Amino acid sequence: MAESHPAPERFPVTVDVVALTVRDGELNVLLITRLIEPFRGKPALPGGFVLAGEDLMEAAARELAEETGVERLPGHLEQLGSYGPKGRDPRGDVLTVAHLLLAPDFPVLAAGSDAEQAAWYPVRDVVDGRLELAFDHAKILDDALERAKSKLEYSPLGAAFCGEEFTIAQLRAVYEAVWGTRLDPRNFHRKATGTPGFLEDTGRMTTGDAGRPAALFRLAPESRPTPGHAARAVLNPPLMRPRD
Repeated sequence: MAESHPAPERFPVTVDVVALTVRDGELNVLLITRLIEPFRGKPALPGGFVLAGEDLMEAAARELAEETGVERLPGHLEQLGSYGPKGRDPRGDVLTVAHLLLAPDFPVLAAGSDAEQAAWYPVRDVVDGRLELAFDHAKILDDALERAKSKLEYSPLGAAFCGEEFTIAQLRAVYEAVWGTRLDPRNFHRKATGTPGFLEDTGRMTTGDAGRPAALFRLAPESRPTPGHAARAVLNPPLMRPRD
């Protein structure tokens, strides 16, 4: 007699996007205010249900566009992890696949779909408990922050928060915002410019914050993403964050 197995459960799948940027020297996360139940009026990560025929990256990009008006994704988008399905949504079992977006500061054009509004918020407001997020989004954000901190140590993705060209001071400000600490300017400059395959000097100058000329850098060729593929360079030696 053939062994019988329980029928697999069927439940909805959603995507959520943790979009991080640096604004005025501070790490910010993109949040929407939910327009519908559950958690109506609560801040939440942009996201929603995966549609038939979509892959997860497509769904993440579509939901971000629908809820924030961002049609072309800037920066670097990657899958973060899966959460649930049990106990995370009062409507029933729902599995979500979270994504992490590291991006230069970009305007949030408009809210839509089931979002009342969309805006950038300082991450510290969530970490300090001043903003209580819907669902398990605080846990997802916490995991995303740790992923971002680690990414900056071992990969060139710190530059994903900058434009195509940037000064070392601008790049240092990204590391300081993500890591939540002050870095010695000379030491950071030496490590960033001395790490093989990370940066290259453009040969151009810009006016620095104090009015003095500053060299413009960009990612070295081996650290630049190509269409459809993220950069796979690994920083060796890594830029390790200070430990308490």
